[in-house]
Amino acid sequence: MSIDDGFREFVERQWGPLLRTAYLLTGDRGHAEDLVQAALEKTHRKWARVATMEAPVAYVRRAMVNTATSWRRRRRVSEVPLLVSDGPVLDPYGRIDQRHQMLAALRRLPPRMRAVLVLRYFEDLGEADIADALGCSVGSVKSQASRGLNRLREQLAADALPAAFEESRP
Repeated sequence: MSIDDGFREFVERQWGPLLRTAYLLTGDRGHAEDLVQAALEKTHRKWARVATMEAPVAYVRRAMVNTATSWRRRRRVSEVPLLVSDGPVLDPYGRIDQRHQMLAALRRLPPRMRAVLVLRYFEDLGEADIADALGCSVGSVKSQASRGLNRLREQLAADALPAAFEESRP
């Protein structure tokens, strides 16, 4: 049995969902692709063991969260991310402004809190699955989710306030 047995199929099947999760964790498509590739590289090295697990996707998600957190810690020292918009982006689903506000608010959250919200509300994982993926207790997941949602509400309300003043100008 080769170490590649099933790995290629796993990657082909899971690339899209993993990339979506990585984008929500990083807020940047290029960083998201790098994150998925880094997590898959770590997974490939241990594929013989990971393939026998009940949920190899959970293993990759955990590797992505840990790697994203590690990258963010390193980046704090040497790099300051700037949010630059080249103008409006066409979105066939509409509500692009709200999507950008939500992603910007997510990016301002601490990595662990962001990971809990992404896994809970975008990946639709249960609290126990998230706790397992992040290596923490269910209570920690609940408190991080609650605090994260409160921070998102505050940030989104604060972002909406200046826009309301702009609209009311004569």
